[in-house]
Amino acid sequence: MNKYLSFLLLGIIATALAGCSTTLAPDYNRPAAPVPTNWPSGPAYKAGPPATTNQAADIPWREFYVDAKLRKIIELALADNRNLRAAAMTIEKTRAMYRIQRADLLPTVSAVGYGTKQEIFANVASFEEKMKVEYYSVNLGFSSYELDLFGRIRSLKERALQQYLATAQAHRSLQISLIAEIAGVYLNLAADHERLKLARDTLDSQEATYELIQRRYEIGDASELDLRQAQTGVEAARTDAAKYLGQVAVDENALNLLAGAQVPPELLPGELGEITALKDISAGLPSEILLRRPDILQAENQLKAANANIGAARAAFFPSINLTGNYGTMDDQLGGLFKAGSGVWQFTPQITVPIFDTGRNWAGLDSAKADREIYLAQYEKAIQTAFREAADALALYGTVLDQMEAQQSLVEASSVTYGLADARYRSGTDSYLTVLDSQRALYNARQGLIAVRLARLANLVTLYKVLGGG
Repeated sequence: MNKYLSFLLLGIIATALAGCSTTLAPDYNRPAAPVPTNWPSGPAYKAGPPATTNQAADIPWREFYVDAKLRKIIELALADNRNLRAAAMTIEKTRAMYRIQRADLLPTVSAVGYGTKQEIFANVASFEEKMKVEYYSVNLGFSSYELDLFGRIRSLKERALQQYLATAQAHRSLQISLIAEIAGVYLNLAADHERLKLARDTLDSQEATYELIQRRYEIGDASELDLRQAQTGVEAARTDAAKYLGQVAVDENALNLLAGAQVPPELLPGELGEITALKDISAGLPSEILLRRPDILQAENQLKAANANIGAARAAFFPSINLTGNYGTMDDQLGGLFKAGSGVWQFTPQITVPIFDTGRNWAGLDSAKADREIYLAQYEKAIQTAFREAADALALYGTVLDQMEAQQSLVEASSVTYGLADARYRSGTDSYLTVLDSQRALYNARQGLIAVRLARLANLVTLYKVLGGG
């Protein structure tokens, strides 16, 4: 029993030595962000988001997307979208890989019991008579346990941890992108519904005008040119109505794909003006993006993993110590196990010292350092991309309100122009071509207003996404 206690004590000491080891990985310091400390300034940014509102990353998506129908569609997508489901399974896989790597820090203890019964004939082994060999054994021990004195296993464990965290951040990034994409398709569908209604209303108006001019043409009060010009207006409106009808169907298909299931008809949006306004947000400072955007955090986790891998590559230059040991009992009779005098034990330490490996370890270290530089460049690129995306969204944010105001004025002016042209034509003062031109200008102005209103809402969605919201 004393030998057994000594064996356990030896295992505890080995584990304690491994636990006190340090790693040879370089100290990690977050690299400086390769972007300005402030957002761009100038006329395009004059109407940036007010600083008094909440930061985007602090606003849950259920609070930002106020529209009830849109919230329900997003909930459907978060439950059924296949890309998001695959990303979640990737997280589970990397979590399991991290647990496997972490388990290498402690010895794996196994209990093994076996028995052997064998008969050897005399003519096989040159015995005078046949022999029967029988023995039984029960052992408890560990095999090839590496003492992590130089931190190789701990460096690999840290790399696995950072890779797991990177996949978790990738899942968050995918979720934010998915929510923003759903919101964008939802808004486009509402805008196309409004465009379709405008095209149909215009078609009804053009058909009424065509019938009026046709009656006037029949009595000789209008020329054939006027009739044909009115007909071109009808056909142009019919073309747009058919185009937007198809676009609505395409938008619905895209929404179904993103949701991962058929979106119920009652959740589909009406016109753009019926959508509840989105919550306003603040841009804050560029440094806050570094702390909030999951794609940047993902890139930093990958950089940390590469940094930890350097520690594992450096540890390969130092001796490695592996321990194998077991304690058990053996007897030639099953009933003789665990009796006094039947105990057996074995302890086999092994030390491996690298002497000449034709440069393999140096190449491994150079490769690990190169990987770190690659991930460093990708991390800095992620920051620069995030800065550019946010700056672009802020530039549009600062100008889209002016666009809306100008477009609304254009619609009003075009409406007055069309009314005057129609009155002059009916009084015989002007030709129908003037009416047709002014009517087309009004139609285009109204379509432009829908586009600007859509751009305003889509800009808020984009700004929320690029600032790490959700």
